[in-house]
Amino acid sequence: MTGIRKTSARNMTHGSIVRQIILFSLPLMLGNIFQMLYNTVDSIVVGNYVSKEALAAVGSTTVIVNILVFFFNGFSVGAGVVIGQHFGARDMDRLHDTIETTMAATFLFCVLFTAIGTLSVRPMLRFMNTPDDVFEDATTYLTIYFLGISGLLIYNMGSGILRAVGDTTRPLMFLVLTSILNIFLDLLFVLVFHTGIAGVALATILSQSISAGLTLLLLTRTRDIYRLSWKDLHLDRGILRQIFSVGLPAGIQSVITAFSNVFVQSYVNYFGSDCMAGWSCYNKLDQFIMLPMQSMAMAATTFVSQNIGARQEERANRGTRTTVVLSVLVTAFIAALLFTFARPAVGLFTRETQVMDFGALFLRANVFFLLFNCINHVLAGALRGRGDSRGPMIIMLLSFVAIRQIYLFCVTHFIANTPLLVGLGYPIGWTCCCIIELTYYFKRWNNRKKEEHRT
Repeated sequence: MTGIRKTSARNMTHGSIVRQIILFSLPLMLGNIFQMLYNTVDSIVVGNYVSKEALAAVGSTTVIVNILVFFFNGFSVGAGVVIGQHFGARDMDRLHDTIETTMAATFLFCVLFTAIGTLSVRPMLRFMNTPDDVFEDATTYLTIYFLGISGLLIYNMGSGILRAVGDTTRPLMFLVLTSILNIFLDLLFVLVFHTGIAGVALATILSQSISAGLTLLLLTRTRDIYRLSWKDLHLDRGILRQIFSVGLPAGIQSVITAFSNVFVQSYVNYFGSDCMAGWSCYNKLDQFIMLPMQSMAMAATTFVSQNIGARQEERANRGTRTTVVLSVLVTAFIAALLFTFARPAVGLFTRETQVMDFGALFLRANVFFLLFNCINHVLAGALRGRGDSRGPMIIMLLSFVAIRQIYLFCVTHFIANTPLLVGLGYPIGWTCCCIIELTYYFKRWNNRKKEEHRT
């Protein structure tokens, strides 16, 4: 690795903690907003220029896409933790080996996920009890999306490598460019070529492929310490074990949670296409309000992994506390705005009165419960930064899957099967997770302090 100079990587093992967290998470949050725009713009275009059935189709496909994407993102999280720890420890040879291994594995995942995704479209839609008036549109959108999923996977891993060494600015630049391109292509395909839902799917995968190409170009052309060398691509078993020890629990947790949301979607589907479309609008807005907490959770993972690698335990703890406070404050502000302007926010996606009624109902009922989720995400990110991915996995599976599904079954069978009570399944899981994860985190922290006193 001699001759390679460090220029854009961010060392988070010294300096102001608040400043480091904000400088890291702000570009990341903006980047996540633009990444979310891919699917959100699809929903806005089909909701306003195609039909409410097409809007319901786009919204109902999200949980299916997330099953595969979330598993891969778990692998990306594991890679980021290992890269961050090597970067914090200044072990550049192992950093180089980890980057080559993660990218080689990513290319294999691209082939595997394309095959699995395209073959599972119709069975999964039938499993979700997708109504007949939505089924064919959803099939078309998902099939095209999975055929082009490699762009999303490559970009996510490339940007994960950059995040692990503290660079969140250039991935943001790529997303801004390709998100604008996606908006243009959506309107071109729908309004000019009249390709309907197939057009918005094509626009999305074309834009994601360009962002992947730009990220690969950066990684291979850079002179920074994280340069990707094609001739050095290989699969190191030891490194893969390290990555999967963190990433596999995170991926399993995300996949099972996403799969459980297929059941939530099936409860919503019972109420018909108007409710489905309203739930879709709510989910789009919900995903946006979750972006600050998710970005700060990623910041916590990188901050903690680098500082643990540098053997700065107390700084890692202070960074975790700071990130929780910042996440709660930002989310509370956004939640207040969305609660106040719920109906106009839902109106961005549709002009249908019934759909707007359902969307505003779900949004107002759930939005403030997301404050509990701030704590869930940041603490889970901090624990993964320490290499503890199993604890957050068990807690989130218990809360987001078991408790949520028990609640939905009991409330629909023994109390009342209404859209509002079904929609409250999300905050029930968030609240339980917050209580359990706080207990686990402080117990783990107290045990560590006792061990330090004994030594």
